[in-house]
Amino acid sequence: MSDYTNVKELFGCDVFNDSVMQERLPKKVYKELKKTIEEGKELSMEIADVVAHEMKEWAIEKGATHYSHWFQPLTGVTAEKHDAFITAPMENGKVLLSFSGKELIKGEPDASSFPSGGLRATFEARGYTAWDCTSPAFVRHDAAGGTLCIPTAFCSYTGEALDQKTPLLRSMDTLNREAVKILHLLGNNEIKHINTTVGPEQEYFLVDKNLYNQRKDLIFCGRTLIGAPAPKGQEMEDHYFGTLKPRVSAYMHDLDEELWKLGIPAKTKHNEVAPAQHELAPVFDTTNVAVDHNQLTMEIMKKVADRHDLVCLLHEKPFEGINGSGKHNNWSMITDTGVNLLDPGKTPAENTQFLVFLVAVIKAVDDYADLLRISVASAGNDHRLGANEAPPAVVSIFLGDELTDVLRAIENDEYFSSHDSVQMDIGAKVLPHFIKDTTDRNRTSPFAFTGNKFEFRMLGSSSSVANPNIILNTAVAEALHQFSEQLKEVPADRMETAVHNLLKETVTEHKRIIFNGNGYTDEWLKEAADRGLYNLVSTPDALPHFTDTKNKELLISHKIFTEPELYSRYEIKLENYVKTLHIESCTMAEIIQKDLIPAVCTYMEQIAHTASLKKAVVPDISVSGEAELLKKLTALSENMMTELSALKSDTARAQETADLLESARMYQKTVLADMDKLRSFADEAETLLPEAVLPYPTYGKLLFSV
Repeated sequence: MSDYTNVKELFGCDVFNDSVMQERLPKKVYKELKKTIEEGKELSMEIADVVAHEMKEWAIEKGATHYSHWFQPLTGVTAEKHDAFITAPMENGKVLLSFSGKELIKGEPDASSFPSGGLRATFEARGYTAWDCTSPAFVRHDAAGGTLCIPTAFCSYTGEALDQKTPLLRSMDTLNREAVKILHLLGNNEIKHINTTVGPEQEYFLVDKNLYNQRKDLIFCGRTLIGAPAPKGQEMEDHYFGTLKPRVSAYMHDLDEELWKLGIPAKTKHNEVAPAQHELAPVFDTTNVAVDHNQLTMEIMKKVADRHDLVCLLHEKPFEGINGSGKHNNWSMITDTGVNLLDPGKTPAENTQFLVFLVAVIKAVDDYADLLRISVASAGNDHRLGANEAPPAVVSIFLGDELTDVLRAIENDEYFSSHDSVQMDIGAKVLPHFIKDTTDRNRTSPFAFTGNKFEFRMLGSSSSVANPNIILNTAVAEALHQFSEQLKEVPADRMETAVHNLLKETVTEHKRIIFNGNGYTDEWLKEAADRGLYNLVSTPDALPHFTDTKNKELLISHKIFTEPELYSRYEIKLENYVKTLHIESCTMAEIIQKDLIPAVCTYMEQIAHTASLKKAVVPDISVSGEAELLKKLTALSENMMTELSALKSDTARAQETADLLESARMYQKTVLADMDKLRSFADEAETLLPEAVLPYPTYGKLLFSV
């Protein structure tokens, strides 16, 4: 690692980006590829062969020996199969290096071991990967050498999507189509294409690798299942934005360089609220590229941590009693002319456009709040949502005072007065000129407008950002579709009145979703219930709504999923939940039975031996302290054995339950409750054991050793 970093030279140096394509591809080939990227036109095999050749030559110059179709199966992580560029040896014993257009465009990895949710039988092995040319190829360097990675979609032999990328691209196409349609109805005919953009903020923990390796729960589950609080947590509020420790700073520097090489615009880094917790935030990018970048970021964070004898924890709640980790999804819509559709304008026409898209988002979030909650549902994220450290499980929208007043004025046909401007008529003829919201940000809101974008804050730190953006794109597309249907027959001279009436009607119907107050209070939960908003506390509570009629109609009508694909996602989410809690239960049982209880017994033996020796030397000496400690430890040990037995029994019953949803509910309601009871005794016992006897490192060491 050099002392001086030339960011301009470093950024994107391992990416087959537009500048590389312009430089290396013949003009005709470059133009045809750009048409494919920008307009979705089919790429001829002749053109693909040229692109593949130049991509191979460039990759070899970068040290690549293999290529891989890099995809995102329904495992939550990425997958890849590496093929060398070499061909069969020639008669002279040498080999040629080749990479064809066919190999670039399409791959055939074995699909048998990836989750399918019943889409195909295990013996049906064939799957296909298809090049997503809108996301640039890159060379990744690791212990295996250099690999040319080609971002792809992944589908089964029969064409069903087996990945996150395919439905994401479908949702982007759907939103593009509906957004362009409504813009043309509003008179903005120069717009040809709309992209959604995302900037995902990534939170994480760093712990010492040696300490991590002594914790079975971190190794198997990604979170601690037992552990008494350290004497100091986050109560002093001194970690947030604090000075970076040398070891952390070195890690972040190395991480930045690795990300920049791959064209990932890592911009902001800082300490988060909890000790050992940090955040990395990139500049926004087109949604599918941002999703690819975030998946790469999570991979690279772990690899770079390993170099520094650290472990990067991406679990949503690795430590009890301190803040968990989320991932804020900053979402907006950008035209091909560079206009942000969620940016208030300076003219009535611009503000009409802004308000139509703003209100469409409000309607979408209200209509499909259950789907948005489902899109972030996981066993890990359930520990965050509603825990007064993250947004509540109730989905609501924060707009700020200014925009809320604008919508109220529209609803009531009133005059609107900005803080810094004169009153303006908001009737049928003139819409207001208002400034960007100047009110404070609301950190308790799950879905907040932040000036020119919406920040969806419910995502868990380990989750793919594909799922929430699939739902968000599609829901907004549906709202815009309904708007278009209402406006398509309106004459131009009556459009302003029709738009005003549409806005008024929509705000009136969906204002219940707007909440600018404190989302952490019990009062809000009661008010949310009175408003008829969902409060889906856990994954088993949320997931059944995935197949509700309105949700099926949304996702199938817009061709995001086929019906089998939709049900497959439902099955996979339930399976993942059940498997996660089963692993956690078994891990906790092993730690308690094999490690902690023997440690307690060892310490009791030492105490008893000490008391016996004291009595042997001084017969009338008091051993009341030792006796009291023995009583406490004996009681805790017995309680742990009792609760351990209950945990094992309930886990077995949950595992044996044939109905997957019922099994998930048993794990959530019974097994998790058993684990909490068992933990309470284990954590109390931990506070009585000396570190020399304790079989794992404490919270104090884990959180404050880096």
